This record gives sequence, C-alpha cells and structure tokens, in this order.
Amino acid sequence: MRVRVAVYAIGHEGKWRIRRSLDLRVDVLWWGQRFCATPGSARMVLLSAATALSSAVRLEQRFEPRTEMSGWDPRKWGLWFRERMEEEAGRGMNGDAALGGQALFGGSGEVLHSGTGVWMWDFRQAMPEQVLRLLERPAGPGQAAGALAELGGMSDALVERVSGRSLLAAEVDALLQEMAPGLAGAWHSAAQLASLQGRLALDAGLADAGPRRGGGLLRMGRPRLPRCRRCGSEATGRTPCAACGRADCAYCEACLALGRSRACSLLLRSAARDPAVRAAAGPSTAAVRGRWGLSAAQGDAACAALGFLAEPPRRGSAAPGGRADRPLAPARHARFLLWAVTGAGKTEMIFPLLGAILERGGRVLVATPRRDVVLELAPRLAKAFPDTRIVTLYGGSDERWREGDLTLATTHQLMRFYQAFDLVVIDELDAFPYHNDPMLAYAAEHACKPDGKFVYLSATPPRPLQKEAARGRLPHAKVPVRFHGHPLPVPKRIALKSIEQCLRQPMLLKRLSSHLSLSLERGAQIFLFVSRIRHIDPLVAILRRMLGGVCIEGTSSEDPFRAEKVTRFRRREIRLLVTTTILERGVTVPRSDVFIADADSSLFDEASLVQMAGRAGRSAEDPAGRVVFASPQWTISQKRAVNQIKSMNRIARKNGYL
Repeated sequence: MRVRVAVYAIGHEGKWRIRRSLDLRVDVLWWGQRFCATPGSARMVLLSAATALSSAVRLEQRFEPRTEMSGWDPRKWGLWFRERMEEEAGRGMNGDAALGGQALFGGSGEVLHSGTGVWMWDFRQAMPEQVLRLLERPAGPGQAAGALAELGGMSDALVERVSGRSLLAAEVDALLQEMAPGLAGAWHSAAQLASLQGRLALDAGLADAGPRRGGGLLRMGRPRLPRCRRCGSEATGRTPCAACGRADCAYCEACLALGRSRACSLLLRSAARDPAVRAAAGPSTAAVRGRWGLSAAQGDAACAALGFLAEPPRRGSAAPGGRADRPLAPARHARFLLWAVTGAGKTEMIFPLLGAILERGGRVLVATPRRDVVLELAPRLAKAFPDTRIVTLYGGSDERWREGDLTLATTHQLMRFYQAFDLVVIDELDAFPYHNDPMLAYAAEHACKPDGKFVYLSATPPRPLQKEAARGRLPHAKVPVRFHGHPLPVPKRIALKSIEQCLRQPMLLKRLSSHLSLSLERGAQIFLFVSRIRHIDPLVAILRRMLGGVCIEGTSSEDPFRAEKVTRFRRREIRLLVTTTILERGVTVPRSDVFIADADSSLFDEASLVQMAGRAGRSAEDPAGRVVFASPQWTISQKRAVNQIKSMNRIARKNGYL
C-alpha cells in the first residue's frame, strides 16, 4: 500500500502547527466541531492531499511557526509548502512524490476525491466549497458530532486491539485479520481519530536524524543516520522505493526479520496506558516462603525484590522517548538485580514478584533469550498461575496477536510492544543474544511503562552491573547457594598444553585423560568443553583410544543430532560429551563433572567459565561435582571465575544458608 497522508496547517489565536492525516475528512470534522463555536480566530489550511509520510513527518518536526502566518492567504501558504518540498527534492526525493498530486487517499489507499490546490477554512465562516466536496454533504456541528460518534466505536475497538503495541501497518492488518476482521482494511480513519484524541501515535518507521549539532570536528564526522523507531538501530539500508519515490529510501536492516521498517512506512504505537501497578508492601519472608515453597535464601531474595516493587516511582521518570530533541533515547527505568548462582532456582524466585503485580491487575513480561527456555517455562508458569491469561511468543508462535496478563517471550518479540507492561523480567541477562545487543535493550525499555520496573535475573551479570551493585547504585539481592544447600564446587586447575598442540602430540593429553578416568570411576557424567568446533572430532577420536570402552561423543551448534545426543547423555548412554559453550546453559545432568580445556582462551570470559562450571554439583545426590580448568596459563578470567564462586560460598556460609 502506498502510504500517503494529507498535510495541513492548523492555527488558533495566532499559534500554528503542522498536522498530517490518514483521512482528512476526520480532521475536518474534528477541528470543525472544536473551533466553530470557539471564540477567536481559528483556521485550517490544506497544503497537500497526498504527500509521502516521511516528508510529512519531517515537515511537522521541523516546522517553525512565524507570527506573520496568520495573515497569509492560500497562495502564500502554497508557496511556503512548495519551498519546503523542493528542499525535500534536494534530499533525493522524486519530484512527483515530493510535490504530491492532489488525490486524497482514504483508509485502504483508494482515491477518494481530487482537489485543485491549497484551500483555507476560517472556522468563523461557512465551509468553503472544497470542504463541502470533501465531506460529500454539508455538515453542521450536530452532524459532525454524529459522524465522529459513529467512527468512535471503530476507534475504540482499534485502540483496544493495539493497546501496548508498536506495529507497522502490515502488522496491524495481520492482527486485525485474526482478532477483529470487521476492522481489517478499514482502520485508517479510526486510527486518525484515535491520533487526534491522543490515544495512538502515527509515525514513520524511521526517525529523522536531523542536523548535526555543534561545529568544528563534530560537523566533519560521519553523517548522522536516521534511526528505527522500533528497535533504535541506525538505518543503514537504502533502496529505491515506489511508495515515496526516493531513489534511496532508508530502511532498518537490524530488525528486518520482523518486517521492513522504512522512512516512509507507517508505524502505529499506542499512547501510554494507566500508571504502572506497584506491588503491595509488607509480606514477611516466612509468608513468602510458605506460599511459594522457597528456601531461606530464595525467600530473602524474593522479599528484597518485593520491597523494590512496592517503592513509588522515581521522581522525574519520563516516558521512553526522552526529550523532544532526542526522540529515541529510552528512559532509565528503576532496576533490580537478582544475582543467583546457577541452579539456585531463579524461576521459582520470580513467582512471588509476578504474583504481586498480577494480583493488583498489572501486566508482566518475562523475556528470555532462547525459544527453548520459553517452551520450558510456559507449563511451569501455567501451573503456578492457573487463572492467569498467559501468552507465549517466539518466532512462529500462533499467539503473537493475543493479549495476556502474563507474557512469556523471546527478547526479539519485545519490538512489537510499546509501554505495555508494569513489570519486565529479563532472564539470562548476560546471555546471547540479549547481552551486548543495544537493539534488544532498547526494545525492552520501550516495552515497559514509563514508570514501570525491571528485574534482571543472572548467575553471571555483566561486570558493569556487578560494579553498580558493589557501589550501591543498583538495588540487588544475591542468592549464593543452590536449593540443596551445599556449596558450589570450586574449580581446580591442571596445567595442560593447548588442545591444538595436544592434537598434534596426543601423549600430552595423558594428564587430562587420567583426571577424566577418576571421574568415570566415580560414576560421573562428564562435560568436556573446548573453545573450537574443529577440535571436537579429532579430540573425540583420541579420547576413545585412550579411554577404551567408554561411550564418547561430540556435539556443537553445527551438529544436527545435538538434541538426540544430549538426551542420550542424560540417560547415561553417553558418558563423556565433548562440546562447546552451546551447552553452557540450560542443561542439567545429575552427577556431572566439568572439564574446560583451553580455559585460558579469549573466547572464555568470566561469565562463560562460571556458567560452564555451573553444570557440576546441581543435584542433591551429588552436590560436590568436580570442576577442572585445564590450560597452559592462569588468566584473569579464570581467577575472577574462581573468586566469584568462592565469594558466593562465603556469603552463603556467613548467612547460614549452607
């Protein structure tokens, strides 16, 4: 669909602004009803009946009203508008698209009327002939009110369906086809009324970068690029566009998988909902533990987080969007970190938090980086909250347009939400793809209400968050012990040449194989982590010879049989599994030992070492599993990983959790 909008100026008591419209008839009725009976001068000036959305948005944002505009006639307004559009043409716009024909496009893109040029309506006088032709019949105040009331029902239904959403026009069509077929293909007029009422925002998919500020070297730097309103990324893609006529219409490549967000595409976002729901203050640790079956450490952490949720919003909190000159700067929401060791039962700890918001009528989002975690958590949440509407969202989900009180989603799905949730819980904060991806962090911020709150869950929070917590700038709670109450296994180090060298001289692996034999003799399942996929097959072959009779397999992200091998490993059909960090999370195997070869590799940071070590000692039957770092060097990442584990054990011992 060619997204064209009408552009007009509206002035009251000498104050002018530029507006754009998906259906100009709605605006004529709206402003006519508002100003016809209002004292003082008020005028509406049609500048173009069909202008590319991107041009209209830029014109509105860059508009600088002048005092003399109140004395302009239609000819003067037309000259001003033509000058502005010629500036657009200088930016690469096709001339016909920039100046626009005078065809007026309606809700589904069809031509409704033809205009003959700029017209002006002084609301103290009768409607001009052009407006009467536009409306097809005279419309007095009573008739205008009736027409708007009739459209209001459709507007209400649309706002309800897209509440808390951020959707491109094609996504709105898809949502309505499934959830409200009566509105599909005929929602533009209703959207325009909701926009005038302040209930919906109708924007271009990309925000104009605007002129570079400052002087000197700043002006000589890389040109500023437009940014995607959906994901916050710079729009680096360019392509010829039939919709707006530009030879280099910008589009966002970062979120292309969710549909093409263009400079000229329509993005519909709901306005801010009611203020965020706060949790009730005052539950005791004993009450929380009793209701949700938590351990002492879990209960203490959950109560600390509940206290955070009960706090009033911070003063000066702003809606995502920030200042007017920084339209894409997300607000800094209040945050809380639940720092829980691997195997501590993070999911059970968030149940009291979810319940505290849901019981007060709020909406909660639990976001996790991986689809398999969404599918694993869904039945657990359904069991904990049987009377709650739960929606699960991931690529290919058949629930993507449904609205729930509790939404469980992969982080990429957050780009379709806008100011929807009272509480956002980010699980596995440090994991790919959320970690170090500003796009997903931006989407998460915008999915939360302006005065809503964030809870981060992590066993290995990024170092900046660790520093914030240590300095008292980030409210947090540590859960330093697993549910079974035993200390975390502390890694031991053995000196071993690099695997690359060991593969050339297999006898160098003898020391490693002797330690592997000890684990096999005690009946343990062994994770052997390596840094390179190419090392897996030759290492498996050598270990099979050295540990004859033991079932040894290897797997990685490139292995089509990975799931099958993990299942066999859990069943003890495979005793030793050589793998990469693809299995550092989400896999629990009773009676496991962990060996990390090339532990000094730059690919293994503190977080990944702690996560891999966390595969050992997770079961109550075997809480003291072995963890071995095998490497030629003792790196800072290994030292920090060991210190983090020891620190958690000290805290657990000090607090009486062991």
